[in-house]
Amino acid sequence: MFKYFLLLGMVVSSLVCSQAWGEEWLDDFAKRVKGKTAKQRVPGYLFALIEEGKPAKMVVSGKTASNGSAITPDTVFRLASVSKTFTSILMAKMVEENKLSWQTPVTNMTNEFSFENTNNLQLAHVIGQSSGFSPNAYDNLIEANYPVKRVLNMLTALKPLCTPGECYTYQNTLFGVIEEYFEENNTSYRQQLEDEVLLPLNMKGSSVGRKGLEASSSWAKPHVAIAKNKWRSVAVSDDYYRYSPAAGVNANGADMVKWVGALLGEKPNIIGPQIIDQVTQPRVKTKREMHRRLWKRYLKDAHYGLGWRVYDFDGHKLNYHGGWVKGYRAVVSFAPDQKVGYFMLMNAESNLINDFTADFWASYFEQYDEKQKLLSGSVKP
Repeated sequence: MFKYFLLLGMVVSSLVCSQAWGEEWLDDFAKRVKGKTAKQRVPGYLFALIEEGKPAKMVVSGKTASNGSAITPDTVFRLASVSKTFTSILMAKMVEENKLSWQTPVTNMTNEFSFENTNNLQLAHVIGQSSGFSPNAYDNLIEANYPVKRVLNMLTALKPLCTPGECYTYQNTLFGVIEEYFEENNTSYRQQLEDEVLLPLNMKGSSVGRKGLEASSSWAKPHVAIAKNKWRSVAVSDDYYRYSPAAGVNANGADMVKWVGALLGEKPNIIGPQIIDQVTQPRVKTKREMHRRLWKRYLKDAHYGLGWRVYDFDGHKLNYHGGWVKGYRAVVSFAPDQKVGYFMLMNAESNLINDFTADFWASYFEQYDEKQKLLSGSVKP
């Protein structure tokens, strides 16, 4: 099952054929995705191209499960670590409202955890993945369902690898501090994200937590590989949901169009350009990103900002984040100078999603650069 959808005004969807897009490079990309996912028998996916001021172009394929219903733009997926992009915007809004600052010490955000083992750990270091703790510290305990408070207590005893802000050290457990901060202020991450981001952007199909996912009228079931090109549906895991600021957000394709549109500047009264610029400023270098398969031929530089990876993709700025939890993969990305965005959601743990994202942006920038040359008169049509 493979369908093209055109989202009109980011609300109503109608079926259209690929030729109506008038984008040969995009049609070719969609065909490559279709062929590779069919070969690997990926249960389901959707992706979309979003351009400022234009209707989004979305491809939807597959089912929620082998005996489930067809995936549509309203089918909800787990976003996994793409949730960090929501958290970065939420915290940036709180900074703008003077409720916090990026320099707020973590010890001022929670009374329960001292973090005396590290020097001057601040909010920016948490969101910016530069805490200094060993990368992915105690993720194994998250997956073993250890209580959040116990894991955070163990983290406070961990000796850091570097001074906060000096090196890139990706974390999930440390995002538990954000939830602790909200709870100590008589609210929750879920409530604040709804009030500040989801409801203002009219993202009605989005939610936080397992209950939100399973309460959706249509949601994609998680699938894990059991053999080559064979998948099995599994139960939704609670583990990373307990660290919602790191990996607890759910969304459907229609809402992700709204999210990317806002990142492109379509809702400046909700997410101002100064916020987007702030969270996508390069902060710490991420050398390992330069060696990713397929990506390495295009990446000239790679950093982490505040909840966003910031790439020099063959001379173009690209803001990106991926997500992976049991049974799901997700990516979101946008090129701020071209005002173009792309996302993909899968209900299977397929590494194809990484290749597709690199392929998408290589194809987009190639045709974009050719158009610019034609407009400048340096290339004859």
